[in-house]
Amino acid sequence: MSEQQNSNWERQVLENLVLATLKEQRKSRNWRIFFRFIGFAWLFLLLAAVVTWRNASTIEAKSSGPHTALVDMRGVIAAGGDVEADSVIEGLRNAFKDRNTKGVVLRINSPGGSPVQAGQIADEIRRLRKLNPTTPLYVVVDDICASGGYYVAAAADKIFVDKASLVGSIGVLMDGFGFTGTMEKLGVERRLITAGENKGFLDPFSPQSTTQIEYAHKMLDEVHQQFIKVVRDGRGKRLKETPEMFSGLVWSGEKSIELGLADGYGSADKVAREVVKAEDIVDFTPRDDWTQRFARTLGAAAGAKLSSSFNMSLK
Repeated sequence: MSEQQNSNWERQVLENLVLATLKEQRKSRNWRIFFRFIGFAWLFLLLAAVVTWRNASTIEAKSSGPHTALVDMRGVIAAGGDVEADSVIEGLRNAFKDRNTKGVVLRINSPGGSPVQAGQIADEIRRLRKLNPTTPLYVVVDDICASGGYYVAAAADKIFVDKASLVGSIGVLMDGFGFTGTMEKLGVERRLITAGENKGFLDPFSPQSTTQIEYAHKMLDEVHQQFIKVVRDGRGKRLKETPEMFSGLVWSGEKSIELGLADGYGSADKVAREVVKAEDIVDFTPRDDWTQRFARTLGAAAGAKLSSSFNMSLK
């Protein structure tokens, strides 16, 4: 065997050895990744089981004795937002279902939001009160109970406030923006093609239409009258109507009592102790885990991208 052939043979053996080593390293790395994935999956399942067990333990603890059930409603009322009808309704149903619940306190700190979501919560409150006539439901207002928040509160047996709480804003708004002036200055032309003369209803990039504005006012008036009826039905003879009552103004907690929009002063603790006569408070507010919060955030972001140029709300 010549020196050149010997060198080629050694080189081939070395290359084969290196290739074999690389293959083994890849296999080893792939197996490590696989086992890490399995490990993370088991860890996730374990954490999910712990969370489920803790939630179950909490539910069982809620039936320990006579108590006042508490459900919190904090933030803007909107699908995918801080306050969702499904979540609040779930908490209220569980509160009424517990045999040791002597009274329910819905603690509200909300500037309002979706008339649909607020209406769903109010309807469920009225239904639950009829099904459970011996279990009262009281609303306790923190900083603010305005617009959609008050829409919900009006369905309660009584409303308790702090003297500095903000209460009212019984009105409806539809907000948006107009960019026609800016587009004209920039030399931008709007090209909107629709099938249906009102499909581009209140499009922010087109000049305002008198017909569409008139229609929007009629729609807002309709929802406003629905709101007014809910307040009148809920408050009844306690309401001392004034020309400004349904104008969208807000009042202090002290003034709201004078107007019959609220019944008295009280925190959740005071109402539980002195009104319900069950000092122990059990919180029935549904709590989202991190997966639900993540999904809700994605949903809200997607909804924002798909939303129209105007928004009607009880705010």
